[in-house]
Amino acid sequence: MKQIMLSLIAIMCLVGFTSLSFADEMGKTKDEMKGDMKAHKEEMKGETKGKMDAMKGKKDEMKGAMGK
Repeated sequence: MKQIMLSLIAIMCLVGFTSLSFADEMGKTKDEMKGDMKAHKEEMKGETKGKMDAMKGKKDEMKGAMGK
């Protein structure tokens, strides 16, 4: 009976430790993904800003051509 109880306790401890380790790994993965998403978001903002500036330049160019 003691062996069964000790085995159960050992298994429960092992499962608890494994789940904590897994949770820690998932937390690290989440942080990495957030960093990747933030970098991608900043990259997209830069592309959008560049396109907006180009369109603004074309608009100003068209206004200049219409005014002459």
